[in-house]
Amino acid sequence: MNSDQIKGTAKEVAGKVQSKTGEIIGSPDQQAKGMARQAEGKTEKTVGDVKKAMKDSTDKR
Repeated sequence: MNSDQIKGTAKEVAGKVQSKTGEIIGSPDQQAKGMARQAEGKTEKTVGDVKKAMKDSTDKR
């Protein structure tokens, strides 16, 4: 795993927790912030996946 994958996964998990917490306490604002953080984490993780795939394909040459 590269740093983008790790950071992305951490943000995604934190976003899920924040969103669920917002749901439990009845805060639509916190739910929305959590969903946004989760989406940001997924994007960052995808960037890391692409970087790893490119590195792996370069290493095989």
